[in-house]
Amino acid sequence: MNFWQRRRVLMTNRALSHLGLAMRAGKVVTGDEIVLKVIRSSEAKMVILAGDASDNTKKKFRDKCGTYKIPLVIGFDRERLGTSVGKPQRVVLAVTDQGFAEMISKQVGIMSEVEYIE
Repeated sequence: MNFWQRRRVLMTNRALSHLGLAMRAGKVVTGDEIVLKVIRSSEAKMVILAGDASDNTKKKFRDKCGTYKIPLVIGFDRERLGTSVGKPQRVVLAVTDQGFAEMISKQVGIMSEVEYIE
């Protein structure tokens, strides 16, 4: 494994670790309807969607986040997202704290596992 591959793995682990920290702080919500609610109320500072979500789900959250100008990250898989927040598989998460959202987005910005950042 070369330097850049090790760096990507480290950044992935850090991003998921920050996500777990945000969950323990009560700054993460999960589930389709709850995430849509916090997007509409502009409480969501960042939405993270599993890369293995259905195309319809991806379109729904791309459109909703675009309308409300909320950063959307599509990456990881539902298993890793769930594990990072101590729950079973999760398809969509919303971070409701600006500080945590910024910490996670810094890590996500240089990862190869993330297929879409807006």
